[in-house]
Formats: sequence, structure tokens, C-alpha cells
Amino acid sequence: MSFAEKIGSLMQRPNEDPVNKDDVPWWMKYAGRGLGTVGGGMAIFMGMWNCVGILLGDVSCLIGGMWQMVAGFLTISVEAPCCCMFIDFVQTLSDWVEKRPYWNRAVFYFGIGVPGILFCPGFSSIFGSGMIIGTGVIYGMMAIGRKASAEEMRQNATQLVDNAQPMARTTAPGKVPPV
Repeated sequence: MSFAEKIGSLMQRPNEDPVNKDDVPWWMKYAGRGLGTVGGGMAIFMGMWNCVGILLGDVSCLIGGMWQMVAGFLTISVEAPCCCMFIDFVQTLSDWVEKRPYWNRAVFYFGIGVPGILFCPGFSSIFGSGMIIGTGVIYGMMAIGRKASAEEMRQNATQLVDNAQPMARTTAPGKVPPV
């Protein structure tokens, strides 16, 4: 058993099929899950820090901080339900989200990350919600999938372009060609 398989078996969710059904690398799956877990925790902490802004009379930072804490809790409950095992609906929510395509998660994380920054644009909002948005970016990359080989891309490009000709330069760079 390789090191990657050992890590994979440790990080495996209950009732998860050990065979990879999609074309996403294992490290990208764990990067998304890890960034979501750490980012959710940081969003909760930074959201509490934003809520302290009410002492200075900044209501928008209070609202942004509360939004950021809720977004962090949702991210942790989806990505690491073991952190919230005493809340009964978290495992059901996490299992439901696991069945959704990656692009749904990308849109969801981006959607819950942006309002915290819009309400209170500051370092703590950008850092906390930015990690949630980064999780969405990773899931978006997973939704796009792997890049094709160079030969396959070349074949697809020649099929799309009529009369595809190789590009060539007839004069030295910097000189104007004769008219």
C-alpha cells in the first residue's frame, strides 16, 4: 500500500467508495477539503473579530462578521462534518452535498464568501471569506477537469478551424513588410 493510499484510507468518509469515479487527482480533493476546513475555522474567528467593530459603531462590520461566521460554520459542516458531530443534521447535509457536482459547490462557496467582503471590506473579511472563496475556486477547477494532451488539443483545434495553416514570419522582427 502506497503512502497516498494510506492517507486516502485515513481521510475517507463513511460509506465512501474507495474507487475514484472521476478524473480529479486525490491531492486536489484533499486540498479542497483541507482549505474548506481551515478556511471555515478562520472565517469564524475573523467574523468574531469583525463583530468587535460594533464597539466603534460600525454596524456593517457587525453584519459582515455575523455573515462570515455563518458561512464558516456552513463550510466546516460540509467539508468536515466530524467537527460538528453533535449536531444531528450536519452529516445529512454533508452527504447531500457530496452527491452534488463540483460546480454546485464552487458556486455555493463563492456565493457565501463574497457578501462578507462586501459588507465590511477589510483585512479580516478578505482573509476569512477569501479562504472560503479559495475553496470555491478549487472546486471550480475540479469541475473543469483535467487538461487534454497536447496532441488531442491540436487535433481538436484543427477540426474547429477551417483551412488551418501554420503561422510563419516572412520578415525579421521589427521590420515593416513591403506593400
